[in-house]
Amino acid sequence: MATDTLIAPQPGAILTEDRLATDLRRHAIDSKLLGGSRDLIVYVPPQYDAEPERRFPVLYMQDGQNLFDPNTSYVAGKPWFLDQAAEAGIRDDRIEPVIIVGVNHAGDHRIDEYTPTKDAKRNGGKSAKYAQALIDDIKPFIDAEYRTMPDPTNTGIGGSSLGGLVSLWISLTNPDVFGRVAAMSPSIWWDRRMIVRLAEKIQPKPRLSVWLDIGTAEGGPTLADARQMRETLIERGWLEHMDLEYVEAEGAIHDEAAWGERSRPMLEFLFPNQKVL
Repeated sequence: MATDTLIAPQPGAILTEDRLATDLRRHAIDSKLLGGSRDLIVYVPPQYDAEPERRFPVLYMQDGQNLFDPNTSYVAGKPWFLDQAAEAGIRDDRIEPVIIVGVNHAGDHRIDEYTPTKDAKRNGGKSAKYAQALIDDIKPFIDAEYRTMPDPTNTGIGGSSLGGLVSLWISLTNPDVFGRVAAMSPSIWWDRRMIVRLAEKIQPKPRLSVWLDIGTAEGGPTLADARQMRETLIERGWLEHMDLEYVEAEGAIHDEAAWGERSRPMLEFLFPNQKVL
């Protein structure tokens, strides 16, 4: 069950030079499944306060520390600026107004939470508990706190690297909760490509829209893994440019700046503004 907020939401602009002012709200929730308090940073689109009767889709993103705030990103001063991408796309009528929930990772236990199975060399394998916390604690809290559209069609999940891996796994195994997924440079290699094996055998094919991407400078094996995942999804019935978008970003490496560059097209695919379709 979701618990009470420990930190009241604090609406306010985080504004840096030449960047849009955005509404980022902070919460901390207590979750026994996550072993204590966990911080959430929530991007709220401009329409949220301007249209008080309107409800909004939600995207749950992993590694919340890296998404919005230059002071908390893995590389100091270089977050994704995901709020900027969303804000600009919404203003341009390319992206449906969407609430984005950044779920902070667990620090030293990040690998455990973001890996569905144990790897022979790296252990891990505790994503089931993390997924349950997202579904039973975090999502109910957000649905109660905000005017959301809680059905799977309007609920997405996403992340990069191991965050992309766990997002793929959670969405494939819980399509009744998450109907859209952003897997950006996902760690397909984990446990001998267990995520590919899962996609090959899962029945029936989930009703799931998938954004899958990779940078061409991330290394040959990594690129090959992403291509294998794409081919597996196509073989299972996903249709490119319909419920699957696959992108190879020329020259892109494995870092926050690269994922930030691809975040607007990702949002445009997963949450397109229906008025311009």
